[in-house]
Amino acid sequence: MAQTFIEISFILGIVFIFSFLMRILRQPLIVGYILSGVVLGPYFLDLLPKTEILSVFSELGIAFLLFAVGLHLSPKVIKEVGRISLITGLGQIFFTALFGYLLAKILGFSNITSLYIAIALTFSSTIIIMKILADKNDLESLYGRISIGFLLVQDLIAILTIIVISSFSNSSGFFGPIILTLVKGSLLVLILIPISLFILPKLQGFFARSQEFLFVFALSWGLVISSLFLYLGLSIEVGALIAGVLLSISPYNLEVSSRLKPLRDFFLISFFLVLGAQMAVTNVSHLIFPAIIFSLLILIGNPLIVISLMGFEGFTKKTSFLSGLTVAQIGEFSLITIALGVKLGHISNEILSLITLISLITIGICTYMMLYSNSIYKVLSSKLYLFERKNLREKRKLTQKIDAILFGYNRIGFDVLTSLKKIKKRYLVVDFNPDVIYNLKKLRVPSLYGDADDENLLDELPLQEVKLIISTIPDFETNELILTKVKKINQKSIVILRAHTIDEAMKLYDKGADYVVTPHFLGGEYLGKMIYENKTNSEEYSKERKKHIENLKERLFLGHKHPEVEKN
Repeated sequence: MAQTFIEISFILGIVFIFSFLMRILRQPLIVGYILSGVVLGPYFLDLLPKTEILSVFSELGIAFLLFAVGLHLSPKVIKEVGRISLITGLGQIFFTALFGYLLAKILGFSNITSLYIAIALTFSSTIIIMKILADKNDLESLYGRISIGFLLVQDLIAILTIIVISSFSNSSGFFGPIILTLVKGSLLVLILIPISLFILPKLQGFFARSQEFLFVFALSWGLVISSLFLYLGLSIEVGALIAGVLLSISPYNLEVSSRLKPLRDFFLISFFLVLGAQMAVTNVSHLIFPAIIFSLLILIGNPLIVISLMGFEGFTKKTSFLSGLTVAQIGEFSLITIALGVKLGHISNEILSLITLISLITIGICTYMMLYSNSIYKVLSSKLYLFERKNLREKRKLTQKIDAILFGYNRIGFDVLTSLKKIKKRYLVVDFNPDVIYNLKKLRVPSLYGDADDENLLDELPLQEVKLIISTIPDFETNELILTKVKKINQKSIVILRAHTIDEAMKLYDKGADYVVTPHFLGGEYLGKMIYENKTNSEEYSKERKKHIENLKERLFLGHKHPEVEKN
């Protein structure tokens, strides 16, 4: 016991050192975990415990990961994903799998191995992409929302793949085990659904009294259902996922997810450690060439597939490009799928080493591609017109006079447009989401499709005549460009911009912005002003309440949603 405790402590010390190095290099910690496994594995220090403890921890890590994914997969998830995310997600999976399979066959791999490789190449890392988007404050940008949507589609396909692979062993047939799995799983789910719909909601008040008790319940729920699936000859992974989905309708699903996050991350360290330890380092030399070829498909091919699909759907080259970069790596579901294939004896351990190597290469490069995406875009923008529809590049002629231009019709833009209508100003809305423009045209709102980051578009707008410019776009560089362009040709125009941070707001003020909106502080500022003006006058608060409810109802009708915030 004491020996095992010392070994685990030493292992975590090594993991910390590699994680620290990854933080300095601005790389995801997953890379550090895998490298720790390589160093601690049999080919170097050989210090991983020979007991089953790491394997058990590894299984728990995957179970908690899938349980957490299930908590976010409510029954309405497909509807929420959106058309473009569905098209892009399914299209990217299909084309990547097709090219990956053909490439594997050309490189001499067998049919079953080529199929596994092709499947593994299709899944990006939701965890890594969400983290980078959050660090860049891009979760609520158009490309960020689309990326999250098609990553969700990928997760759903990955989960279905795991279910299919888990349903048959090495000696089994193909369709028989899958049908048997579906029957067993369906019967168990049919028994659990009434519990989830009718019994759990009645216990909500009881759970709400203690977050600690809620955590214990969620933990028990996930593990017990996973064990039930395992007992019936199914897999822990499928059980964990379904346990999460059944709990997703609970109002406490986000609270449970946030509390499980540290536990999930801890046990996932074991999974990546075992993965790294299984890398056949002595055979890496002859895996380097296929790893580079497959990595190029991921780093170049995947973005091109997404850019082409989004361009065909009418999105600007910048939105398409930034979205495309998010799929330029393979992540945890790819590794889980291959590890499952090795466990069932479908493929060799060498293929696990190959996919792990591809994962390290693509995650490492993709991280920097995303962090410096705007700089890369500036270099490549002139070459990306090929991926936009031709009619989007045609000259936009504006014959009517305009008093105000609103860049970005989003949650903030909605209220701005309402005010412009009230003061009876002739306005124009510019947005780079074709769906938004389509809806605005239906409502007969003067609008123009275009990217404010495109200097050609700004040159076509009558900026010299406009009295008021408002940008609700969150990107600092885009707002800086608008400000510079407007002030250069029209000093009298009032320019109102949006900033995410105080530092960005001060920079825009220094460059001449008339006002900078900081959404994170705006609510408190408005509340303070309302309290100062209304004091304790209940009638005034009643008026404010009525006005706010009407505003929220209108937003709800238009499909607006407040961004979800999950506690870390």
